[in-house]
Amino acid sequence: MGKGKAMQLGINLGYWGAGMDADNLAVAQEADRLGYAVCWAAEAYGSDAATVLTWVAAQTERIDVGSAIFQIPARQPAMTAMTAATLDSLSGGRFRLGLGVSGPQVSEGWYGVKFDKPLARTREYVEIIRKAMTRERLSYEGEHWTLPLPDGPGKPLKLTVHPEREHIPLYIAAIGPKNLEQTGEIADGALLIFPSAAHLEDTAVQYLRAGREKAGKTLDGFDICPTLPLAVGDDKDVATLADTFRPYTALYVGGMGSRKQNFYNQLAQRMGYEKEAAEIQDKYLAGDKAGAAAAIPHDLIDQTTLLGSVERIADRMKAYAAAGVTTLTLAPAGFTLEERVASLRAGSEALELAGLA
Repeated sequence: MGKGKAMQLGINLGYWGAGMDADNLAVAQEADRLGYAVCWAAEAYGSDAATVLTWVAAQTERIDVGSAIFQIPARQPAMTAMTAATLDSLSGGRFRLGLGVSGPQVSEGWYGVKFDKPLARTREYVEIIRKAMTRERLSYEGEHWTLPLPDGPGKPLKLTVHPEREHIPLYIAAIGPKNLEQTGEIADGALLIFPSAAHLEDTAVQYLRAGREKAGKTLDGFDICPTLPLAVGDDKDVATLADTFRPYTALYVGGMGSRKQNFYNQLAQRMGYEKEAAEIQDKYLAGDKAGAAAAIPHDLIDQTTLLGSVERIADRMKAYAAAGVTTLTLAPAGFTLEERVASLRAGSEALELAGLA
């Protein structure tokens, strides 16, 4: 290893079912061959992550498979414990459990679950999963869940299968300061999005550290795991490469959540783009998606993606490692399998060049 602190790489396959499933599997298999540490799959209101991860785990050998994320309103916590135990067993101990509350539109519109008290709901959810995984008889009294239900036929049950590991690494997708602090306190890792190395301490790490301290722990062993879009090319074409991510950035900063509850918009504001974030959101919510994309400052995209040559990407990787990132998850750009695989290989080369492998 070189001078840098070691950092692992992950690959985020995003959502499935868009006609690229065979390519997604080939990307996961190539990441496995290249020594990537983890392959994540997402879910919103299309493909579910559990089925995808089972499919990938069955056709890979060493790479971990992780949910980024299982949506908390989609499943009762005991069901999530069952899924985690089953996936970990089937994969030979290669599963990572990533959780998140999703957003108000999906929670209330798709699942019919009120989006209220997300922090308390997440804490209870994690506590129930942890308890179920120990194979204790499951009883719990909280604000959001009571197990068994009182005054009925239910009795405390215990998980009937023996998980491959009692303690499966548990991650929470977090953006806001309070969620980040709670994640540091109760989880094993944090899943981050739109991370700028220059702003990571101020926007995320300080809150994670505070949460760890609340639990009597340090950040040692805690996995800080942001996802970064990646586009490889000539350094003189960085502006063009950045433009490919304008719709992606506009969707999150402008269109995710409601006007009052857009965590990504608030994150852009905390990075110093208050005026621009407001303009992007105004245009996006008015239906002017092209205008919203055009309003994104180049620097905001460049700071939250990996763009350019292997050498430029290696320099950025060093900055992320220095900022505290322990697993850097890549989302390679490209419409063809060849483009995505080339990006994967460039990611491996850049990690080695940076002395972080």
